[in-house]
Amino acid sequence: MAGGKLSARQKMINLMYLVFIAMIAMTMSKEVLSAFGLMNKKFVRANELATSSNEGILSQLETQADEKPEQFALANEKATQISVISDEFYKFIEEVKRKDVVLNGGYELEDGELPYEEMDKGDQLDELWFTGDRLTKRGAEIVSRIEKYKSDIKDVIPNEGKWLPVIESINDRFSTEKVENNDGKKIDWLNYHYQGFPAIASYTKLTAMQNDIKATETNIYNGFLGNLVSDATSLKNYKAIVLADKSAFFAGEKFQGRVVLGRYSTVTPTKLVVNGQEVDLTKAIDSSGAATLDFNVGNVGEQEIEGEFTFLEDGKPLNIPIEGNYVVVPKPNSATISADKMNVVYRGVVNPMTISFAGVSDNKVVANAAGLKRVSNGKYEMRPQGGREVTINVTGTLDDGSKVSDKKTFRIKDLPKPIGAFNGQVGNAKLPRNNVEIGKISADFGDDFDFKLPLDVVSFTMKVPGKPSVNCTGNRLNSAAKTALRSARRGDIVQFINIKAKASGSSIKIKTVTPVVIELAN
Repeated sequence: MAGGKLSARQKMINLMYLVFIAMIAMTMSKEVLSAFGLMNKKFVRANELATSSNEGILSQLETQADEKPEQFALANEKATQISVISDEFYKFIEEVKRKDVVLNGGYELEDGELPYEEMDKGDQLDELWFTGDRLTKRGAEIVSRIEKYKSDIKDVIPNEGKWLPVIESINDRFSTEKVENNDGKKIDWLNYHYQGFPAIASYTKLTAMQNDIKATETNIYNGFLGNLVSDATSLKNYKAIVLADKSAFFAGEKFQGRVVLGRYSTVTPTKLVVNGQEVDLTKAIDSSGAATLDFNVGNVGEQEIEGEFTFLEDGKPLNIPIEGNYVVVPKPNSATISADKMNVVYRGVVNPMTISFAGVSDNKVVANAAGLKRVSNGKYEMRPQGGREVTINVTGTLDDGSKVSDKKTFRIKDLPKPIGAFNGQVGNAKLPRNNVEIGKISADFGDDFDFKLPLDVVSFTMKVPGKPSVNCTGNRLNSAAKTALRSARRGDIVQFINIKAKASGSSIKIKTVTPVVIELAN
């Protein structure tokens, strides 16, 4: 567009063209900024789900520690330490997002949302974290806290083989090593990831780091529950496992089962010896690499299975020991009774149960108890009546017509205390006055309660500072409550207490719902 003398018309066309290009650039920029905002929201939602999931795993560990202290007490203790360390670091990153990015950048929330399209500058954050080629005191603190988190976590988890992948994952996720840029120059980690970026990009990266914290917690908690997956690449890491068609056999029966490698490898062995006898591979090995066994079982009691798989690896024989056992039992004389959900039954809800007798067909088993109803073979529903315990009596009919019987007693527990929420927000929340005025109170038993029992709020009491308490019927504010709310000031704490609820379609008594506290945002 540069050149000789231009006419006024051509100058105007050139100017309009430049304005058009600038508008396209601005539009693209806003789309990119909005994309970062959308990604941040997805990370936030993922973090909320991960938090709920991790709380469930911690609860499971606590239950296991109560039931099997010798096996899970130490794991539960360490998991609690991991939770405290991670929560502290998570809150620190949240503080960095709020103070360093949002407040320091002069951004204000709009209807609870960040102004993504306005967060296109990173100057304020650069000045706060960087000075020349060095980090400021605040920038150094950010890196130091990341290193401290890694160190604190690794001090808690065991330094042993099966945990090495977890440790490597932590080092990778929270690495602060220098990074090589496009020019081949190594620069500080914080500079590489945050200097010169739009504020919304830095904010989203910090939210992604919070997601890494949650993911790390999940890996470690699962490890404490025994769910670590080892990285096996060699057949030396496989174990030969005996899989019986059933866990116990009657005296005189034939044992039927398979011997397989731990990962059901399709590698075909060159030799198989079981209990001192070589097995014909042409008849015993199936397409999955499993060896089918067929021999008479021994006397009543525990019996050993010993042998050896031989494979070729790297052209050399590799022997893998077979170690297993099975139990031969006499005819059944006890029933198996288990609650599908937990080891207690709850009053006021339907408790699904599975009741069976070892060695007896489900259609030949009869179970009786107050509140117990059969729904199909082996499946029952328990609706506990009065008292604190219920005893289930079970009778099974054997093939020869003889009877066997057993019984088991379960504890009956009342429903837990429901959790209150205002507009879906539990516990403490910050909301605009208008949202409070038109909002509603709800209640449920939380994610940790495995039964579905919808609750309806029938009444509550609202307390505004400096005003008498107002009693409301239903789940929304009445006119008196709205009048009291309008007299409150920004920052005042509005309390919803004495929340009463009832179960839909049930007369069961529900405990008082936990209170909800709302801070007025305007």
